[in-house]
Amino acid sequence: MTLAHTLALTPPPSAARRHGLGLSLKRRLRTAVLSMMTAAIGLAANAAHAQLTVQISGAGANQYPIAIADFESSDPQGKAIADVIRADLGRTGLFKLIDATGANLSDSSTIGFAAWKTRGADALSVGSVQRGADGRYDIRYRLVDTVKQAQIDGVAFAAGNNPNEIRRTAHQIADRIYEKLTGDRGVFSTRIAYVLKQGPLFELQIADADGQNAQTALRSREPIISPAWSPDGSRLAYVSFESRKPVVYVHSIQTGQRVPVANFKGNNSAPAWSPNGNQLAVVLTRDGLSQIYLMGADGSGLRRLTQSPGIDTEPVFTPDGKSLLFTSDRGGAPQIYRLSIDSGSAERVSFKGTYNISPQLSPDGKTLVYVTRRAGYQIASLDLASGNEMLLTSSGKDESPSFAPNGKMILYATSQGGRGVLAAVSSDGRITQTLSVLSGDVREPTWGPFLTN
Repeated sequence: MTLAHTLALTPPPSAARRHGLGLSLKRRLRTAVLSMMTAAIGLAANAAHAQLTVQISGAGANQYPIAIADFESSDPQGKAIADVIRADLGRTGLFKLIDATGANLSDSSTIGFAAWKTRGADALSVGSVQRGADGRYDIRYRLVDTVKQAQIDGVAFAAGNNPNEIRRTAHQIADRIYEKLTGDRGVFSTRIAYVLKQGPLFELQIADADGQNAQTALRSREPIISPAWSPDGSRLAYVSFESRKPVVYVHSIQTGQRVPVANFKGNNSAPAWSPNGNQLAVVLTRDGLSQIYLMGADGSGLRRLTQSPGIDTEPVFTPDGKSLLFTSDRGGAPQIYRLSIDSGSAERVSFKGTYNISPQLSPDGKTLVYVTRRAGYQIASLDLASGNEMLLTSSGKDESPSFAPNGKMILYATSQGGRGVLAAVSSDGRITQTLSVLSGDVREPTWGPFLTN
């Protein structure tokens, strides 16, 4: 949720409580900033690192039966890799995992196709793990179709003696299995970012898509909001209050170097990357109310895009980079609009309901998801071609949707037991996941892109 949104539009109750809304615009700004600064006083120097835990409900209409045998190995990593693959596939709700207990098969094993078919498995994954003298692992996997009695896939990986690198290899194998059996690219080896608040300490964390291997990119005594991945996954843009005002930073994941790119008078918020990663759309109040500006990713070449009498915020680029979708109250109530970057003309996109915010586009640009206020705050999906809308969530406390890079799942923030957790829902609404940290409040999720290496 962007700062401009929290100041100008009535957000879900959790954010309203945090930022003290329902006042005049000037008092909203003062109350929001003071509230955030007061909450950050007296912080501890370090926060305990906690992994996200995952709970799953729902299932696909037709589950594909598959067995994942423990990889043949004298090393415990053989079972560990198979466990990660099983967990990845199981979370999707699209696969029925057939018990493979006791089957320790290598990638070169002779497969008894009929026996596995009798067990109910239409596909079987086998593999081997060998540790070399240098400590590195040779990991080989094979996927077979037990019905056609044929190999579907097979590949070898080299991994270092590092649990996180081995887990990543397991995620990559799960990606290959998912793609071979569904036709869609898997997202198990991608990453997510989110803001974790433990006590009064704010952390920008990056984790694997399954919530494991969480790493802190930034720890601050001031709030962090609106993280956004660059298209190549090498950088994060976000808003930090460390200078006692909202400033947009660009942060290199590999080096940790961070640069303030929007630090104008007033509020600087809501960064969104262009598809080529060369530009950012940002929301500034330097000229009055919140309006949308375009700038280079290094902060150069600032250009104002919107000129409305209302508040324009929460921009997101279309996949072709020619337009932006954004939230505006220019019509009297918050709705979603589309802006042509070249012509500056804007048209309304959302029409159902009186309150629609936080637009996010699917990677193919065909589906829009957003937060709508109906029975509380829910995540809605809109087919842009047909105009058909579907409500995907029902808790009434849902916000900040973000598409997986294959468009099949939507990550979002919600509230359970009075604290923030992350959740995910499939694009058809059938499958839901809840990701939570037992000792923390988790907000502002964003799903990273496919990794290129």
